[in-house]
Amino acid sequence: MTTGFYQTIQGLSIEKDPEANLTYTLDWANWLPTGDSLSAATWTISTRANDPDPLVKVSNGIQGTKTYIRLNNGQDGKTYTVTAQVTTTDGLIDRRFFRVKVLARTA
Repeated sequence: MTTGFYQTIQGLSIEKDPEANLTYTLDWANWLPTGDSLSAATWTISTRANDPDPLVKVSNGIQGTKTYIRLNNGQDGKTYTVTAQVTTTDGLIDRRFFRVKVLARTA
């Protein structure tokens, strides 16, 4: 996993400034069986109705045993759930998620 995540009772979380445009990575190496590899990754972001500035997926992809997503925006004070679903070349499917808490940082 990329540094900066912290464990809560609800799972992995990370804080992000609303103006930050950052990439977050999940490493699937410990889950993948020997000889299998990631073939697809689908990302979803929980959104709320009437969110004036929702968290937005800029891009996503796979690099070896890692999946990544680049996120932008998000409303200050809101928490979003970001979920990755992967499929392997052998047809295995699994999901992982983390929460992004958007907090405006000031100097």
